[in-house]
Amino acid sequence: MPKIKTNRGAAKRFRKTGSGKIRRNSAFTSHILTTKTTKRKRNLRKASIMAPSDAKRINVLIPY
Repeated sequence: MPKIKTNRGAAKRFRKTGSGKIRRNSAFTSHILTTKTTKRKRNLRKASIMAPSDAKRINVLIPY
């Protein structure tokens, strides 16, 4: 069996935790920041755990 290739685009955006869950960064942080409140921007900095239904698809892209 050959090795499974990792999707490099997904590898740059997601990473696995020790327990195997997928961590992701928030969207809406790159531009048009003047209309967003300081509190909203601060909360968008934090990474969050991906929903299990979405994590299934990402697990195929980042097997290792």
